[in-house]
Amino acid sequence: MPNKNIKIAVVNSSSFGLHFPDHLDRLARIGAVQTFLFSPDIGGEELAEALHGYEFIIASVAPRFPESFFRCKDRTRLIARHGIGFDSIDLACATQSGVIVTKVAGWVEREAVAEHTIALMIEVMRKAGEADTCVRSGLWARRARLVGFEIKGKTLGVIGSGNIGGRVCEIAARGFGARVIAHSPYQSTEDVARSDAEKVDLETLLRESDIISLHCALTPETRRMLSDRQFAQMKPGVFLINTARGELMDETALATAIDSGKIAGLGIDVISNEPAGSDHPLLQYPNVVMTPHISAYTMESLRLMGEKMVEDVERVAEGRFPEEVVNTDVLRHSYA
Repeated sequence: MPNKNIKIAVVNSSSFGLHFPDHLDRLARIGAVQTFLFSPDIGGEELAEALHGYEFIIASVAPRFPESFFRCKDRTRLIARHGIGFDSIDLACATQSGVIVTKVAGWVEREAVAEHTIALMIEVMRKAGEADTCVRSGLWARRARLVGFEIKGKTLGVIGSGNIGGRVCEIAARGFGARVIAHSPYQSTEDVARSDAEKVDLETLLRESDIISLHCALTPETRRMLSDRQFAQMKPGVFLINTARGELMDETALATAIDSGKIAGLGIDVISNEPAGSDHPLLQYPNVVMTPHISAYTMESLRLMGEKMVEDVERVAEGRFPEEVVNTDVLRHSYA
């Protein structure tokens, strides 16, 4: 029987439970489940007030859970990120408040995000979206203008060749015959080579790549790591793909690089301030393809992600250790 005193919040996740309602059914056996949709810009105090009484939170990429949330929140025990990124949560404050923060294991999203990256790459390099628009508009005769580029023989630069980036390296090198270079400072040369890539510094990658794909975590060091200076170092006519975090790019500098022709095509699944409206500045460009943060949205990936969220709640509710705890220091006093 569910415990009526246990309250579980599903925050801003449009996919959790949608395709696998049994995940919601399992949570309902633990306690009362409520879904919430907040503005991505909601303040911490307001968010804490709205989630008053909820011990378990399944959180999407937004909104943020800042210091003010933990200062005002009453009795949160768990924030389970429905994804692999956790930059939206103040981990130090969560730990001080005794709140366990978990995430999805990287391998769960690996294939889905890597394949979406390749899909965006092909989309922008072969102008598939623009071609589709022409056909739908009765402009079949424009096909001679829709000349694209092959991936084979190009140099792909991968920034962050770990879990997902490493898989992109493999697909591009083994499947398409691309030369792959990678800037991955926390990996050894041997580890990078296992993905059929050559380890290089960032300047070399920017200078030599025909295609650049972002796969690093968002940290203070990587925020806006691609700005005016970095775009200036790139080859004219480079293709840029981002399925990691929008904040890795300075979007004002990015627009300037597109205007100048430095960037020939942009494929992105993420932007700095999500969601994007139809008036987003980047959507004015025909050589930009933007998808709504769906790179992990495959049935295979969503099933495993949902199961992980449910298991996290089940384990913590039973006083057991969840897996993939991000702030491991919190376990010392949470399970003392």
